[in-house]
Amino acid sequence: MTNYESAKSVFAKYGIDTEKAIETLADIPVSLHCWQGDDVNGFDHEGPLTGGIQTTGHYLGKARNPEELMADLEKVISLVPGKKKINVHACYAIFEKGEHVDRDKIEPRHFKKWVDFAKKYGMGLDFNPTFFSHPMAKSGLTLSSPNKKVRDFWIAHGKACIKISEYFARETGIPCVMNIWTGDGLKDIPADRMTPRLRYKESIDEILSDYDKNLVKPCVESKVFGIGVESYTVGSAEFALSYAAQKGCLPLMDNGHYHPTEVVSDKIPALLCFFPEIALHVTRPVRWDSDHVVLFDDETKEIAKEIVRNDAINRVYIALDYFDASINRIAAWTVGARNMQKALLFALLQPNTKLKALQESGNYTELLVLQEEAKTLPFGEVWNEYLKRQNIPADNWFDIVKEYENTVLVNRK
Repeated sequence: MTNYESAKSVFAKYGIDTEKAIETLADIPVSLHCWQGDDVNGFDHEGPLTGGIQTTGHYLGKARNPEELMADLEKVISLVPGKKKINVHACYAIFEKGEHVDRDKIEPRHFKKWVDFAKKYGMGLDFNPTFFSHPMAKSGLTLSSPNKKVRDFWIAHGKACIKISEYFARETGIPCVMNIWTGDGLKDIPADRMTPRLRYKESIDEILSDYDKNLVKPCVESKVFGIGVESYTVGSAEFALSYAAQKGCLPLMDNGHYHPTEVVSDKIPALLCFFPEIALHVTRPVRWDSDHVVLFDDETKEIAKEIVRNDAINRVYIALDYFDASINRIAAWTVGARNMQKALLFALLQPNTKLKALQESGNYTELLVLQEEAKTLPFGEVWNEYLKRQNIPADNWFDIVKEYENTVLVNRK
């Protein structure tokens, strides 16, 4: 009997079908973010990352152009199991030599290479307008700016991104999740919290005034605060959630965008009571939205559990969002993506039906006992079997990353 067969029999005693778990996991799409590979720089500007976010570290080998970024992403794809999408920010437009188009004028043709890349791997594409790292975002206000010229620029950018999202969906045959997030806010205590939000609402209304609902899944994402906008965020949780509920788009929750004592895992079932679909950015906050690499930790597991045990696999769009420049970027990408897969498998291997029944019957003692017993079931053997069936390396994957660093990344100066 193999290790997997032994583990399979153990799980069966708890009413858990490991074969079904493996089969289900292989078909859950997780969107890999392109911006881990180059520290959120993109290709449409040469300035620093600005707008309430920050990347720290100077590890060697940062991707400097589309070819390097896509090569790095290919390496990650070869090391991560499961169904994938690619999540692209608008600042990753790819221009022909000598061409430059500002963000209010970008077109689908500037993202053709991303479509070609996605088609190569049979993947869908997700998209994000880039409302930061731009001269028109210097004030800290974009869609909520009192300056109509600034607002109109960013509205035009948002509308352009809608067209690009539709293009992604038509070309890949997979709906595109397009997420609207801005770092709009103020450094110090505002005199008027409402007026910027009214402008913000009107701007998003205009961006979403015309799109194909069969092709694009628009989202609005909230945040607590950012660097330089510590006192007031226009797109707060209350604003984003209310907007999505009223306008029929998706609320997107990033688990780094709330107060440290809040957990997104608890918010998922609350939103599923009211929204047909929701979206997530899975990250790891350390005291704030620090975008550390996702771990196989308690909150990541709880997020996955809420998706699985509420039969919401087809109702929740999962995307990753972290960017660590202090360690090997390929390894960072791979660790976080594999951990999301681990968390989903862990959730699929829980005795969810029995646990729910114990709670409903008020048998809290046995519920506690079973919850704790489930933590030490032979999950690792099922994970290794999943990797084997996906033709993904298990124990030696980091050796592959080190070889890539020593032969490719080290030459990037």
